Amino acid sequence: MKPINAGDLRHRIKIQQEVFADDPDTKETISSWQDSCIVYAAVEPLRGREFFQALETHSELTTKIRIRYRPGITSEMRVIYGDRILYIQAVIDPEERHQEMQLMCIERNPSGPGE
Repeated sequence: MKPINAGDLRHRIKIQQEVFADDPDTKETISSWQDSCIVYAAVEPLRGREFFQALETHSELTTKIRIRYRPGITSEMRVIYGDRILYIQAVIDPEERHQEMQLMCIERNPSGPGE
């Protein structure tokens, strides 16, 4: 495996984790997303598809994001890339060498009929 090329890491992304807190007024647990880190990455769209669900058309884009190895990133996190939100489906450490991480992500864009 060749090492990750710094020139490939030309996209700046935020990796976020979901945090939970109790609302003192309603006594309900609320969730929000908090930045975990900001890193440079190679963002590589892999495929897109459209499907029908509950009479709505959804488009789904699978994207591979390559970053330098960073411990603590899990599939319960998400990536912010510009104004896009990508949900991490899998975190891969190629050959378990702790040099590079591949984040396999899905971006869903619901749109109503006729849009």
